[in-house]
Amino acid sequence: MKDDDLYLIHMLETARRIERRMTRLSRSEFDQNEDVQLALVHLLQTVGEAARKVSDKTRALRPEIPWTQAVGMRHRLVHDYIRIDLEIVWNTAVHNIPPLIKVLQPIVDPIIAAAKAQEGTTSP
Repeated sequence: MKDDDLYLIHMLETARRIERRMTRLSRSEFDQNEDVQLALVHLLQTVGEAARKVSDKTRALRPEIPWTQAVGMRHRLVHDYIRIDLEIVWNTAVHNIPPLIKVLQPIVDPIIAAAKAQEGTTSP
């Protein structure tokens, strides 16, 4: 499996982790729960870091993925950590992660299927 495939899988898996944490979470619960806030900040950083490591060639082949926004969010969270805006974190998790999952799912599913098929052919 290529590195880019691993990063795409990681982006999807991490986005799903964000989505699971957001399920049935109200804004006031988010505002009152520092652990959830920290988890979401970390997970958004992880999505952006994985996106940052995808090659330019793969990025060009997948323009439907918001590469610049994902990497930009990661840079803001890591390098401007003193001014993290939880409103932006909330909005990103609520409004941008579900569409990202929808875009990544049909890309990643065949990668995983091919890897599983390859495992099956190399097993004794």
